[in-house]
Amino acid sequence: MLIYKVVETSQVDDMSLEKILNQWTAEGWQLEGMHFAMRDASRRPGMAFITFTREESDQSE
Repeated sequence: MLIYKVVETSQVDDMSLEKILNQWTAEGWQLEGMHFAMRDASRRPGMAFITFTREESDQSE
């Protein structure tokens, strides 16, 4: 069964994003994608949503 993990952060700088990526991939998650929410008055994103996936065995069988 494919399991999804979504990590939301308002710290959208390179060091913060690297920390999140390294933390979750070290725990066996694979990066699925990264999406940014932009602020109206700024060129810099206000938030980032990072999605990860991993396969887990189905416990019901």
